[in-house]
Order: sequence, then C-alpha cells, then structure tokens
Amino acid sequence: MYAVYLAATLLAATLTASAAVANFIGHAYPKAQADKLNVPHTWMRPLGTLLAAGSLGLLAGLAIPPLGFLAGAGLVLYFLAALAVHLKAHDHQLAAWTLYFTTSLAALITNLTYH
Repeated sequence: MYAVYLAATLLAATLTASAAVANFIGHAYPKAQADKLNVPHTWMRPLGTLLAAGSLGLLAGLAIPPLGFLAGAGLVLYFLAALAVHLKAHDHQLAAWTLYFTTSLAALITNLTYH
C-alpha cells in the first residue's frame, strides 16, 4: 500500500507543481485558460501560490501525514472550484482538469487509506 500512496502523492505533487510554475512564469496555456474563463491575469500568481502550497503540503505529508491530508483536501477543493468556473463559462473541455483533479483525489484517498 505504501508504494501506491507514494506514487499517487509524488504524481499529484509533480503535476500541481508544474501547474504552479506555469502560472508563475506566465506560460501561454494558463493565460489562454484564464481568458476563456474570464479570470483576470492578476489572479495567476495567487492561484499558482495555492497550487505550490498544495504540492509542498503533499510532499510534507510524507513525513507528517496530517499535512498531506490537508494539502490533498485543499487541492481537491481547489479543483472543484475550478470545475465550477469552467462550467459557469460553459467550457466543457475538461481533460486537463480531470487529470489534475483525479491525481489530487488519489493522493488524498491513498493518504487516508495508508494512515
């Protein structure tokens, strides 16, 4: 079970960290998504900060399990809010969202199951 927990946590942390970096450097993809969803570009850094905090929290959770649980729960809530924004904007292209959400949910579930 530990191997599954570790793999899910590392995958979710890596994906959310990459999304955070994309927000921080002003990559074209998050900007295009923000434009499509009517999200101001000024939100890119704060959203990136939330993603980075979630990623670091997942990694810290390997040593301190409650931090991993909180980070996983926070990321799941983050991506549920993102889903609401996508649906409000009538954007049904949710492949990237599904990847991020399912890996964050897997990290949360495996954290709960392992501990």
